[in-house]
Amino acid sequence: MQDLATTDLTLSATGAGFSLAEHTQRTLVLYFYPKDNTPGCTTEAGQFRDLHAEFTAAGAAVFGISRDSLKSHENFKAKLALPFELISDADEIACNLFGTIKMKNMYGKQVRGIERSTFVIRGGRVLREWRGVKVPGHAAEVLAFVKSV
Repeated sequence: MQDLATTDLTLSATGAGFSLAEHTQRTLVLYFYPKDNTPGCTTEAGQFRDLHAEFTAAGAAVFGISRDSLKSHENFKAKLALPFELISDADEIACNLFGTIKMKNMYGKQVRGIERSTFVIRGGRVLREWRGVKVPGHAAEVLAFVKSV
């Protein structure tokens, strides 16, 4: 993957801009998820929420990314009382950069969607990635890795 510190990637996070290049001095946890308000995504967001203080104490900032709209994100964030930002990637800029768009089987049909994936980034470099994530225990595994680096 290319050096993310030099990547001009600006997305919307609750109406504000977001650029990976502005976050090179801290550890970032970017977790890609398919859709707001679905069972797996709600569970995953809740696990990152519950461990958020520990991520912060370890010097990491958590961001969730999906193709949902800002309005959907606002509602999802409020419903779950998420203490971190959700990034709307409706144009699939980040999804393409990180290669998270995949063909998936949904009720017997092929559909394009986000493969649940998480990336830990520091200094513009991916330190670790998880793809095809299974939700139970995932946020704790990411936290353990963040604490170890």
